[in-house]
Amino acid sequence: MHLLSLIIAMPLLGALLTGLSANIHRAKKLALVMAGLELVATLIAVQLFNADDSGFQLVEEQPWIPSLNIGYLVGVDGISLLFLPMSALLTLMAIMASWRSTHQLTPLHFALLLLLEGFSMGIFAALDMVLFFMFWELTLPPIFLLIGLWGIGPKRRNAASKYTLFMVFGGVPLLLAIIMLAANHATQVHGSIPIDLAFSFPVLLGTPVPDALQGSIFLLLLLGFAVKAPLVPFHTWLPQAAMEGPTQMTALLTGLKLGVYGILRFALPLAPSAAVEYNWVLGILGAITLIYGALIALQQTNLRRLLAYASISHVGLVIIGIASLNMLGIQGAIFQLLNFTLVAGSLMLVAGLIQQRLGSTEVLHLGGLFNTMPELTCCYFLFALAGMGVPGTSGFPAELLLVLGALQAHPSLGITALAGAVLGAAYTLSFTRRAFLGPVIHADVKQAQDLRPREWALLCVPALLILILGFFPNIVLKINQKAAEIWLTRLLDQPDLEAGWSNSANP
Repeated sequence: MHLLSLIIAMPLLGALLTGLSANIHRAKKLALVMAGLELVATLIAVQLFNADDSGFQLVEEQPWIPSLNIGYLVGVDGISLLFLPMSALLTLMAIMASWRSTHQLTPLHFALLLLLEGFSMGIFAALDMVLFFMFWELTLPPIFLLIGLWGIGPKRRNAASKYTLFMVFGGVPLLLAIIMLAANHATQVHGSIPIDLAFSFPVLLGTPVPDALQGSIFLLLLLGFAVKAPLVPFHTWLPQAAMEGPTQMTALLTGLKLGVYGILRFALPLAPSAAVEYNWVLGILGAITLIYGALIALQQTNLRRLLAYASISHVGLVIIGIASLNMLGIQGAIFQLLNFTLVAGSLMLVAGLIQQRLGSTEVLHLGGLFNTMPELTCCYFLFALAGMGVPGTSGFPAELLLVLGALQAHPSLGITALAGAVLGAAYTLSFTRRAFLGPVIHADVKQAQDLRPREWALLCVPALLILILGFFPNIVLKINQKAAEIWLTRLLDQPDLEAGWSNSANP
């Protein structure tokens, strides 16, 4: 059916048609239609997926650069499948949020959003490492232009340049690791370069990597993905992008955690022995990111900057789950990554709606929003409760699995995860009390308009999904269970897991 190729190509075609449209209204409608069709196509992929099959499905393969054994190879498994409809939904929401807020170069703006969607779909579907890297790097130009041209801050061009430089820096170790993996395959089959190079992810999974080489590959992959995740100390680009860039763009950056996906999808399975040996390093990085992000979020007086640091903190929690190397932690990490799309993306879009009405998201300019915008406040409360992991929301099963997995792996990990949850509730409730409750003291707040019908449509779908997945989490867990078991088995076939944590005390 070439369904995955259609999912990748449809936004790219939509971007071309939208960008060439001379009529602004036609361009908007075309972008909205293409994003809607993309969501339908991803839901068809979910419907065709067999959850009882742990392997890659909907696979398509064509030669691309035969002389280097590089091919067009795409497919999905239980780990990557649900990222397709979640990404499509968030992009559709970003397009709807941009409907009235974009006043210059409007066709180009919507075209870039569709371009970013197509490249993101390629990242989730690519099973050839060079193809993956190509899509990975192609996300840079749309993000650079979206932040630099449509940003709302005075330093938006600096923020766009900083983001791009960070990502270019992260791409270097990533490409080096891919080349090392391909060359190792040629060595293992006693072949020659370039004839016996291999860039196919399934082939590389079956190729043994010497322990001496695994450490270098794992650390290079971790470094490349940590920049985009982001993990401390590579996190500084995100708060600046949140403050300077358009909120719909920031919603995509906080909602689509491509860097964490890369760590889960590639870094650990391709270097399993090193992943087990250095899983304590991964756990410590996650713990530092979790607590640091939460403590900095406690000090914030601007909603957009607070959400950026909250996103960084939650990335740390997901990394702790991955470092746990057990089913609870892995399924919790996947669930939380999907939850990011709904919760973090929606909260940033709510911040954008406040910015459009009041011209600021500083707490000094807010106060009493519930009195004049009760509908927007209710949506914010639901998303905030999901971010805190309150029962009945999708955040609860995700955080519960992560905390239980961390406790099972090592008590210190579990305690850190619990501390992060407490701090998360503290900064969320503190800002909510000051910004949304209490008396109205500013004239702009008194005159603010509540949600329009289009904005209701924008927020109702993620709100419903948060409730549905909160009460029926098995919808997600059933899909990724088989793939998570295979993922974990590959790592647990390595030497004793406890050795990694015991070595942390005696490096």
